[in-house]
Amino acid sequence: MPVYSMTGYASAQHSAPPPATSRLGLEIRSVNSRFLDLAFRLSEELRPYEPQLRELIAARLKRGKVEVRAGVESATGEAVREPSPRLLQRLANLQDTVRAWLPEAPALSVADVLRMSGADSGHEVDWGEAVTQLARGTLDELMAAREREGARLAAMLQGHLAQLRELARQAQPMVPQLVEQQRTRFLERWKEAMALADGAAVPEAAQDRALAEATAFAIRIDVAEELTRLASHIDEIERLIAKGGEIGKRLDFLIQELHREANTLGSKSAALELTRISVDMKVLIEQMREQVQNLE
Repeated sequence: MPVYSMTGYASAQHSAPPPATSRLGLEIRSVNSRFLDLAFRLSEELRPYEPQLRELIAARLKRGKVEVRAGVESATGEAVREPSPRLLQRLANLQDTVRAWLPEAPALSVADVLRMSGADSGHEVDWGEAVTQLARGTLDELMAAREREGARLAAMLQGHLAQLRELARQAQPMVPQLVEQQRTRFLERWKEAMALADGAAVPEAAQDRALAEATAFAIRIDVAEELTRLASHIDEIERLIAKGGEIGKRLDFLIQELHREANTLGSKSAALELTRISVDMKVLIEQMREQVQNLE
């Protein structure tokens, strides 16, 4: 199953059959959101079709802030529809009648006349079936766009996961080396202390204490569990990407877990190189977090 982004855009148009000269336009755009958030911007004659548009979109999309714009315009290319003399005379008579009863009523403006002229074209169109067909086609295009963007994001995530694996591989052999270095350092300090004490202290007790401190240090800087969990989270993210579908929320949780392990790795760091690896990991994980926010 593909991985879908929540970002996408699609638009389409449909012309009314003759003798009508109007044209229906529909566009759908979506961006990331925690839930499905629908917003409609419909012209007056298309408002009755909002429920069926909402049902169609909710059946195809699960998450995202989705804006739907639809309107009807003249397909003749004219900027305005010229009102007929008959219509102008009828509007004038209506205005006189209204103002006879309501003297303070404002006069019709040019915009009012042109709007009424457009509404009185004489060709009423039922857009119900056209809206449904156009919405389905536009949704298909939107899903294709979201799938293409999702594939791009998935490829970027896989690249970052490969880099995380490489950083974990670099960190793996460093801890035993650090433990051995610290053990040697403790023993050297013990020998120095024995030389300064000139036999006053019990050698066995001092050596045991030095070894105990070395052991405690080894436990304190051991990041084997963190590296193991890090590898496990990376495996699970790769599995989800391969599976596809609605994986955004689960990936977001796993990214938080990755950041937790990388942060613990840095807090246990006993060498500059291990600190650098932790910082590089956190940079990659933060980039992944931004990308995952766009996945459905």
